[in-house]
Amino acid sequence: MANAACDRIKKLAEVQHSACVSWMRAIHEFPELSYHEYGTAKYIRGILESNGFETISTIGDTGVVTTINGKGVGRNKTIMLRADIDALAIPEENDLPFKSQNAGVMHACGHDAHTAMLLSACSILSAISDEWSGTIKILFQPAEEISPGGALKMIAGGVLESPKVEEAIGQHVMPRLATGKVGIRAGRFMASSDDFTIIIHGKGGHAAMPENLIDPVLIAGHLIVALQQVVSRQSNPKTPSVLSIGNVEAAGTFNVVPDRVTMKGTFRTLDNIWREKALQQIEKLSMELSASMGARATVEFKRGYPYLQNDEPLALDIKKSIIQYVGNENVIDEDIWMAAEDFAYYSHNVPSVFYLLGVRNEAKGIISGLHTPAFMVDEDALQLGAGLMAWIAYERMQ
Repeated sequence: MANAACDRIKKLAEVQHSACVSWMRAIHEFPELSYHEYGTAKYIRGILESNGFETISTIGDTGVVTTINGKGVGRNKTIMLRADIDALAIPEENDLPFKSQNAGVMHACGHDAHTAMLLSACSILSAISDEWSGTIKILFQPAEEISPGGALKMIAGGVLESPKVEEAIGQHVMPRLATGKVGIRAGRFMASSDDFTIIIHGKGGHAAMPENLIDPVLIAGHLIVALQQVVSRQSNPKTPSVLSIGNVEAAGTFNVVPDRVTMKGTFRTLDNIWREKALQQIEKLSMELSASMGARATVEFKRGYPYLQNDEPLALDIKKSIIQYVGNENVIDEDIWMAAEDFAYYSHNVPSVFYLLGVRNEAKGIISGLHTPAFMVDEDALQLGAGLMAWIAYERMQ
């Protein structure tokens, strides 16, 4: 019975493939930044309406939600499938007939593919709705790429209620995995992410007279090195942590020391208690080291996403479903990934699983990483991704 259902879904995904590619290309051509996905949301609603979906609602300005109700006999369970819909402020370098028409904006993280595959999964699940019972809630979520993230607005808007969601499932394209491969990890999977800005206020002047200065550039150099001991000497070695400084601005020149230096960085980990302690240590070390050298430091934090937790029993069940759909040889046991993802908010509210879909095809030259101007997905992967998401949802409703 299960094998027959799996085969039906694969066949439906094959039939849907050309439409799925068309949807992805249309969304790719007109990308929109976080919280500005008005055209994208309108396009999604149009596809849903043309496919017979009657109950379509909006959360915020651009979040689109619909439901599919099973007509079969069984428990009245509710799960949620989620795709993100926003793009990035990156100029596209791909030479494509559907290249971005919005200057300086592109789908460099695959959200166009996520959206198209979920639209296709909707059609598949609707076509076999008499074979399962319960409710599948479908969420097209805005603003994954900008903290604090659209997931918080969706949760505040009640996406996990009425009916109450019992499980949430998300899929993300991954260009380091070949098309046909699927990666999954049970337990803690992705990191929390907090950004910080440190300003060292010193006393600038002529570089030839250092005795008259409080040199913020020198202090910044000491602080960059000192901050690394927050991870290397204060954290538990068993707890993954990353502290990186990505930007240093000192508006001096050859013979001029500036009055201040601004540093920007990020801290990531997979432990909430250590996360809070580490941020306190970053602030304390910045202020005390600067003071010890005669300067003053101010520290500002931009709090980001929490760590993403894949519910272990649910992840192990879904892994079995993935194996049945793609074969054991095509399932990759993922390691911890220190990137951040606002699907994490759902994972702290309901049992959730977030897995990776391979989209790399070296023969086609599709090898660029996420968030790069040449990023693209192998369109052959869309058929697998759409069918797999539908199959996982079908299995969860049995």
